[in-house]
Amino acid sequence: METTQEVKARVYKFGDKTADGNSKMKNLLGGKGANLAEMSLIGIPVPPGFTITTEVCTEYNLLGQEAVVNMITPEVEQAIENIEKIMGAKFGDMENPLLVSVRSGARVSMPGMMDTVLNLGLNDEVVEGLALKTGNERFAWDSYRRFIQMYGDVVLGMKPESKIDIDPFEEIMESLKHKRKIELDTQFTIQDLKDLVYDFKDAVKKRTGHDFPTNPYDQLWGAVVAVFNSWNGDRAIYYRTMNGYPADWGTAVNVQAMVYGNMGDNSGTGVCFTRDAGTGEDVFNGEYLINAQGEDVVAGTRTPQQITKLGSLRWAELAKVEEEDRVKNYPSLEELMPNIYKELNSYQEKLESHYKDMQDMEFTMQDGKLWILQTRNGKRTGAAMVKIAIDMLKEGMIDEKQALLRIEPNKLDELLHPVFDPKALKEANVIAQGLPASPGAATGQIVFFADEANKYKFTILTRIETSPEDLEGMNIAKGILTARGGMTSHAAVVARGMGKCCVSGAGALKINYKTRTLTVDGKVYHEGDWISLNGSTGNIIEGKVATSEPELSGEFAEIMELSDKYRTMAVRTNADSPKDAKVARRFGAQGIGLTRTEHMFFEVDRIKAMREMILADTTKGRKHALDLLLPMQREDFEGIFEAMEGLPVTVRLLDPPLHEFVPHQLETQRSLAEEMDISIEAIKAKVIELEEFNPMLGHRGCRLGISYPEITEMQARAIIEAALNLKAKGIDARPEIMVPLVSTLPEFLNQETIIRNTANKVFEERNDTIDYLVGTMIEIPRAALTAHLIAERADFFSYGTNDLTQMAFGLSRDDAGKFLPMYIEKGILKADPFEVLDQEGVGQLVQMGTEKGRKVKPNLKVGICGEHGGEPSSVEFCFNTGLDYVSCSPYRVPIARIAAAQAAIKKQG
Repeated sequence: METTQEVKARVYKFGDKTADGNSKMKNLLGGKGANLAEMSLIGIPVPPGFTITTEVCTEYNLLGQEAVVNMITPEVEQAIENIEKIMGAKFGDMENPLLVSVRSGARVSMPGMMDTVLNLGLNDEVVEGLALKTGNERFAWDSYRRFIQMYGDVVLGMKPESKIDIDPFEEIMESLKHKRKIELDTQFTIQDLKDLVYDFKDAVKKRTGHDFPTNPYDQLWGAVVAVFNSWNGDRAIYYRTMNGYPADWGTAVNVQAMVYGNMGDNSGTGVCFTRDAGTGEDVFNGEYLINAQGEDVVAGTRTPQQITKLGSLRWAELAKVEEEDRVKNYPSLEELMPNIYKELNSYQEKLESHYKDMQDMEFTMQDGKLWILQTRNGKRTGAAMVKIAIDMLKEGMIDEKQALLRIEPNKLDELLHPVFDPKALKEANVIAQGLPASPGAATGQIVFFADEANKYKFTILTRIETSPEDLEGMNIAKGILTARGGMTSHAAVVARGMGKCCVSGAGALKINYKTRTLTVDGKVYHEGDWISLNGSTGNIIEGKVATSEPELSGEFAEIMELSDKYRTMAVRTNADSPKDAKVARRFGAQGIGLTRTEHMFFEVDRIKAMREMILADTTKGRKHALDLLLPMQREDFEGIFEAMEGLPVTVRLLDPPLHEFVPHQLETQRSLAEEMDISIEAIKAKVIELEEFNPMLGHRGCRLGISYPEITEMQARAIIEAALNLKAKGIDARPEIMVPLVSTLPEFLNQETIIRNTANKVFEERNDTIDYLVGTMIEIPRAALTAHLIAERADFFSYGTNDLTQMAFGLSRDDAGKFLPMYIEKGILKADPFEVLDQEGVGQLVQMGTEKGRKVKPNLKVGICGEHGGEPSSVEFCFNTGLDYVSCSPYRVPIARIAAAQAAIKKQG
């Protein structure tokens, strides 16, 4: 009996209200392909097409171009026939031609990171057929011109020669405009467009040494391969690294029948959002261009018009355009094509209701017929993300758990940055007005090129318009300013996704890349000059503007309150000063998981006493210096305990090696010698004596306290006295004393004995007591392996995952930066283990230590205080491992609170 083996589908068709896939297949079809299939199924007018799966991209990277093209050719040809049948046209036919678009589509939205080709299938014969078929010769030749330009750029690598040069095709167009004394692309005559096609093909031949391909299938395979190659292009790699997306996801390829927005004044193209992607306001918004194709809107080369009348009125107010001028020259789509607008509005309502999330849609109007080209969950700012989640919860569209799961914890960081001080804004000199493309406050020095965004510490990337190649510079810069482009241009969409302040479409700016100048109303600003951007108003301001701390209220406060309803794991903070402690408490911290006492010793008035202690040759000398430090330490602890009244505060005893406190510059050594009345040779000798080959594994942590018990005595006394002083004032202090770098039980016992003996002495002196805990930091693998022994005496464990990662991997954190990026690029590591907890290795140590410790002491308090305590996936791991708390820097406390709530919800299922 014969058995038939099911053949794996690599091409999925959609169109005419049918589809092979659906929205649940994003991993296979990519976000765009899955949504095109879904829209087709629910009756949205989508141009028919097909999706080549992400698995084919993986096969392409493994097997190469020839093998993959041969493998999928039969399916692709069958899918092309399906499009031909639905559209009633034929691919490559001279009389009734079908043209297609080729677009990338990863499982997550990556705006502008990979490549697109439109109008594919044109050649010298087909263009004549298209002109006859449509009765629109100008449209046909404009489409051909655009196709050669896009294909030349994307597939044939026709890029600018250098960063100060413009696109080679744009250069040809600008030259013809100058010759013809015209300004706009739409002013080209039919003969001009024919001349451009000839000149473009000539430029391709000169640059590449080959003729422009004329066979439609050759063109198609060239574009498909270019999309697969773009997955491993610099832009896509940088974007993936920036967002933590794995390289093995791959991208799908979407091939769709072309619909044309450039067929005349009854055609157009646009991008729209079901809610405001910048603020989250529940208002339909977007931009469109008449007689244009989709790339014209996002490229920013033409500043588009608003879709809604409300949006148009708001734009006119910002642009200072009179109402009569607005209605005549910049009407909204709602006013210009009311029927098309009504249909589009119904689709946006249907799609948001279907997906239950804010949608980012692209559409084309061809000769009065509306087509939806794509929809996706829209990129949004942190503020918009929170507002949309809360609003949809209140509207009954989603429930509380869904609202919390909608939050990307790391994007909350955007809401915690300083904002412009209202008083300073009143006195600011506004030099120009643009569109408020992405909210925020940015102050920096002007730079004109993306690859120079790190030229100064704080920069404003200032461009005529941005392109996907500018991604890294956009990420580095504090803010982005463009002279062209609307609210849906590349700069605006990418900036909102990054949470980066952006002002776009500031038409008053005259930017000269060659002279590196920005001119506004006759005043010239040079590279390096300071400007400020208000992304909420679109104001461009001369010089620096003072900032203030943001107010955390409204929807932000509501989502935080909601997170606490579902969160069961506590979130503490790492804080070394009362100021940090107060900030963290305002953000909802439930105590301090790490106070590093060594940071207190580096202040000017303390470092001298610290150095005296180190340089002392006798215990008596060291105690004298420590007596000077005692009141300072006590005062520090009082401030921190008071800021955290009623909450636990974990204080880590002195950890770094002593060589970090001694002067290494000759001039500083000479000054110290004079102050202490000792020879400079004695200081030099001590510095040499304290030097270590590997300080991380050297004389530090509890080893210092064992060598110099008087240090532990002083710190324990300062902590206990501070707590008692506050108790006398009626303030509830809850100290937890943490012994660092323990690897054996005897080490811990040594330090615990000193701490408890010192505390008892203070209790006797004061005739009073307080409750306190003595625990340890688990940061050495041996401590995790022998946690059951240490737990016999320790009141708590806190995992110091920074050092634990260093020791588990055998990596020096200070040196690993030289090769870790390469490891991630080659796929040896999926993420930097110092940023994202290595659950497979370091995580095992955390799990093992926790399990072993709690077998001996079931109620053992366990937390984490490394940098990982504020990283969402690491927080989820800590919750699943049963830790009592995570501790992170003050500004990451809200992030950890949301991540902990999400972990609890996911575990409930």
